[in-house]
Amino acid sequence: MPRLSVSEMYRTEVRRLFPLAAPVVATQLGQVSLGFVDTVMVGRLGAEELAGVALGNTTFFFILVVGFGVLSAVGPMVSQAFGQGRPEKAGRAVRQGFWLGLALTIPAFILLWNVAPLWRLTGQVEETVLIAQAYLRVMALGLLPAFWFMALRCFVEGVSRPFPVTIIIFVCAVLNIGANYVLMFGQLGFPALGLVGTGLASALVYTAMFGMLITYVTSQRDFDEYQIFEQVGTPDPVYFRELFRIGWPIGVQWGMEAGLFTATALLVGMLGTIPLAAHQIAIQCAGVAFMLPLGVGIATSVRVGQNLGKRSPQRSRWAGYAGLSLATACTLFTAFVFWTFPSTIARVFMAPGTPGGVEVLELAAVLLGVAAVFQLADGLQVAAAGALRGLKDTRVPMLIAFISYWGLGLAVGATMGLYAGYGAVGLWWGLVVGLTVAALLLTWRFQRITGQLMDDEEAVAEVLTARSDPRVATLEEQSPGELK
Repeated sequence: MPRLSVSEMYRTEVRRLFPLAAPVVATQLGQVSLGFVDTVMVGRLGAEELAGVALGNTTFFFILVVGFGVLSAVGPMVSQAFGQGRPEKAGRAVRQGFWLGLALTIPAFILLWNVAPLWRLTGQVEETVLIAQAYLRVMALGLLPAFWFMALRCFVEGVSRPFPVTIIIFVCAVLNIGANYVLMFGQLGFPALGLVGTGLASALVYTAMFGMLITYVTSQRDFDEYQIFEQVGTPDPVYFRELFRIGWPIGVQWGMEAGLFTATALLVGMLGTIPLAAHQIAIQCAGVAFMLPLGVGIATSVRVGQNLGKRSPQRSRWAGYAGLSLATACTLFTAFVFWTFPSTIARVFMAPGTPGGVEVLELAAVLLGVAAVFQLADGLQVAAAGALRGLKDTRVPMLIAFISYWGLGLAVGATMGLYAGYGAVGLWWGLVVGLTVAALLLTWRFQRITGQLMDDEEAVAEVLTARSDPRVATLEEQSPGELK
């Protein structure tokens, strides 16, 4: 194979990343549309209901993100196995992903069912707490299928087949609109369940997503070699531990970022119903925009992992650089939109004539201006974190997240918002600080690690060999027929 120059390698990785990233980005946009649609439709009911969905959806999203983060470990395990030509390794990772999803569901469900006392401790309005708790209890029914969907999604994306997931997500996005309309407003003979109907619709949609994806995977004959569903009912402690070793720091890292936004929402909720409703509008818009660089980050993780599986750390580095540049391009676009059209965007969610609408829309427009500022940092940090996941580097990024989001971001936000008197706007500037520090540190770490891998072939072998349990490396030397 001819040796490529640095510029040729970068262009090659951009060309290979883009067709992988595009459907992943579309998938992320489709998935976040569930919460976006809920917010738009609930906004027609009034500021109190919008505050309820803000409190409930923010909490559910935090739990979901932590679980998805842990399960995202399936991705680098599958992509590196794919690069090595070891389908049986990829199949084992997915099977244990199902078991890990089940293990995560139990404490998450209990927490969501009993979260109201925790909200009250943070000073939330009692009416908001009651409707948000009812909303969450039915929405929690969708946790297990959502986690299992994530495990299978990591598999199909890890073997460079992301497009079917995109189709499934958009079909279910349309299904969500219909289910919301029927259950929330009471159509086709169903009672009008309001916010509870919105939660039930979301649970049904998560179940449909998993059902469609498992149908697709089982129907593909070329997936038979992965043996995903052979002995799926038997736990594999060795691979389970390895999956959890890689995944728990990712879950904590994602949780600390989502937790920063959750904590910000709780602090905004202490300021009253109007600020919390405005926060929900702005955070939903920022969440939609974030799906662009997040999708790029997921695709970057796959390309970095595949290249490392082929023992090409230099290509892994340039795959990471391609991801960072593509993520930055996406956030430049969304930052321009937020900065230029904040009031127009806010009115999509709530009419000025809705109870409390004028005050909510004015504050939401200001928050969208702040969101325009943190777009660049948010995109860069998620792409860098994705590149590091492709290298199975998860623990130090977790520590970086803690320092950036909680040591700096939340502290600055609380100081500006609650003590300096800047309210919700001050709390949002704390988000800017935390995300910027994380972006700088994660990008620096990716540069440092890939430099070390390029200088040390043994370091590449160490990354490719599971290190949490010596039995993993031994088992991987067995033939596929011997693998249990």
